[in-house]
Order: sequence, then C-alpha cells, then structure tokens
Amino acid sequence: MQLEDAMKIKYGTMSGLCALLLAVQVGSAGAQDAAPQTLFTNVHVFDGVNEARIENANVLIEGNLIQTISTDPIETDGATVIDGGGRTLMPGLIDTHTHLSIVTAPLAAILSSDPSYITVRSVRDAEEMLMRGVTTVRDMGGNIFGLKRAIDENVVPGPRVYPAGRFITQTSGHFDFRRPNDTNRTFSGIQPKLDRLEYAFMVDGVPQLLSATRENLRLGASQIKIAAGGGYASPADPLLSNQYTFEEMKAVADAASDFGTYVTAHVYHPEAVNRAIDAGIKDVGHGQLLDRATLERMAAEGVHLSTQPFTVCSEPQLDAFSNAKLAEVCAGTARVYQMSKEIPDLVVTWGTDLFNVSADDAAGQVKQLERLLEWFEPVEILKQATGNATSLFAMSGDMNPYPEGPIGRIEAGAYADMLLVDGNPLEDLGAVTDSDNIRIIMKDGVIYKDTL
Repeated sequence: MQLEDAMKIKYGTMSGLCALLLAVQVGSAGAQDAAPQTLFTNVHVFDGVNEARIENANVLIEGNLIQTISTDPIETDGATVIDGGGRTLMPGLIDTHTHLSIVTAPLAAILSSDPSYITVRSVRDAEEMLMRGVTTVRDMGGNIFGLKRAIDENVVPGPRVYPAGRFITQTSGHFDFRRPNDTNRTFSGIQPKLDRLEYAFMVDGVPQLLSATRENLRLGASQIKIAAGGGYASPADPLLSNQYTFEEMKAVADAASDFGTYVTAHVYHPEAVNRAIDAGIKDVGHGQLLDRATLERMAAEGVHLSTQPFTVCSEPQLDAFSNAKLAEVCAGTARVYQMSKEIPDLVVTWGTDLFNVSADDAAGQVKQLERLLEWFEPVEILKQATGNATSLFAMSGDMNPYPEGPIGRIEAGAYADMLLVDGNPLEDLGAVTDSDNIRIIMKDGVIYKDTL
C-alpha cells in the first residue's frame, strides 16, 4: 500500500468518525434541549373566556406553554400523562390588586423593623398565595422587585408578578403615612420613611413625578401606579379628594406611554376618575363610588375597572377616621357591581387589595370570590379572575415581564398556568374557593401541588 493511499484511508476514517461523533453529540443535545411535555387527558376545560366548558378534552403542555387543546386523542412521545378523571382544567387565578411585599406585615412593623424581617414575611405570603391557586398577581405598590426576581428565578415559590414598583403619591395623599411630627422633605430635606424603605415616592409637581415614574420603569415596572384620589386607609386625605392635577397625571401617563406601558390609578369617585382618564390613565384600581356615565365612558374608551368586593365595612387595623371612609366605599360596592353587570363592554377584573392584614384574612383571599355571588354567576366571577385580565396585562406592552404568551386563558400558545379542580366551578364556585378541591396547581408548566 502506498503512503498516499494509507493517508487517504486514515484521514477518511477519522473524518467519518468525527462526523459520526458530531451527529451523536448534536442528537444528544437535541434530546437534552427538548422541552418536557405534560399531557392532561379526560378533562373538561374552562378556557377563561367562554361560558361553557370544552367537554372530554386533552391538553398538551410543552415546556411552559400550552401547545394543543383537542377533544381528539393527542399523540406524544415521552410526555408525562395526567388523567384528569373528568375534573375541570381551568386557568390559574389572577388577583389584579395585591401588595405582595406587605400582605401580612403590620404598618408599625414596616416602619420599625429590620427590612429583612418584612422580606421574609413576604416570601411566606407569596408561597401561600400560589398554593391557594393564585398563579399571577398585579402588584399595586411596594418594595417588590427583589421578591419578583427571586420568584422568576425559582429561588422561592410564588405567583407571577406584574410590578408597579413604588407607590406614587402626593403630599397629604393616599400613601402619605407620615406621623404628625414628621416633616416634609421639601422643607427639611428629610426623606419620608416609606420612601427610604423603597415602598413609595411622595412627590409633587411634574419634574418630581417624571423622575419617580422613570425610576420605577428603570427597575422594571410593568405599569405605573399613582393615587388620583383619596383612600380609606390613609390618615390625612378626605375620601373624595382629587389628587394630582391634570398636568401632573398627563406627565406620568406620557412617560409610561413612552416606554410602551400604561398607568393605573388608586381612585374611587367620578370627578377624579374622569380627570385621570382625560390625562391618559387606562385602568381604575378601585372605582366603588363611580356613576353610570363614568362607567359607560370607561367601556367606550377601553379603560379597565380593576375593582374589589369590599363588603366588610370595618377593619380592626384601621382607626375610626379610616373605618368611616371604608364604610362609604363599602356602600358603593354593590352599586358599582350592579351597574358594571349592565355594561357588557366594560372589562372588570378581580382583586383583593390585601395589605397589613392578619394571616387568617390573607388565607381568605380566594374565598373573597364568593362575595361576588350577590351580583354575578360563578362563570362571570371566574372570568373576572382569569380571562378578563389578559387584556389588562397586554397593556404593559414593551414592559410586559412575561411576553411569550397570554396569561389567564387556556389556549394554544398561552402560558401553562392552570388548576385542576374537582367538580364544575362554573356551577359551584366552591370548586375553587375550597382549596381542598384544587387537586393540581401548575405555574409556568411546573406542578406545585398534586393531590390526585
């Protein structure tokens, strides 16, 4: 054999071996990169939108997204198969008004404790919220970015978080919780305690508001939250006060729009809400004292109503002044829900606004859905707590922290945030509000509870 021929054989063989090894490596990598699949069979699907379930369906999840929903068998290779046993598969619940960093932390503890203590409490509250079946929250003010990051990185369990960042309030407005002997920063140079702890921005005038808005956006706010009117829990402001001028609110709305997102407002009454809408605000975070004309305007202009069933008219952690304001809000709850039911184009979402409450009150979060039965059928309530929030989250646009698919619905391409529950929640809300009936909790394609 000539040397030249031997070399051809040698290098030809080596070349073939290299090609074979490369093919094996690529195939192995492909197998490793393939997203895990989960197949739910024999389930009735409430998709978050329609008032009838998809009967006898199968749902395939690949990775963290829903791939296929079919009443025909779905063929898979290597999927984890879960026989739903004729139960209902539905979207995870969405609370569109939370303060996850202060759910069970008393205000006195926030103002006086080591911040790490409050953080530990919020970690526990986040996990308990997820284990109640709440897979997504819109956080409406607080020191939230660190907790959100830890949840998203799977350091701790908790719901998805759409964060507003620090609450933006005017001097003497809602979330100005200074004591009478605390000074104003403008005159003393002393920053308010809640500002120092990164729960709030107490700011006045367009320049300060722009700085606060842009700082929240820099840190990853998916929406901006401002106080446009009085609050029942705040110690200094009348409930029907108008807060922030048109020019101030317009500056905030324009700055948020420049980043592709929107502004939501803490506000109850018509005058303040209409001023806010004039300024470009797209979501009303309470609205219990609204009139029909304002609600109809909101429906016509695509402004969401993200309200709460305030039917408990006195709270032990509040003083007499605040409880008197709460009673007024409470009286308006029935009126606004009844009117909203009669305006079909108005998008209404469910929230709880739990803050500074006891652990027992926090545990009743999902149970609050039952308060709505006075005005709505179970399917209408569940739509408020699932599919109605999809368009709200879409308004976050460029600042949406979860842009891969819709949230709040069971449809192809949506995030795999789902509950498997005993019974039919469209007929009996207890299928969801009794946590024992929630057999599987899945968020982002990962199962956090399984009692099948």
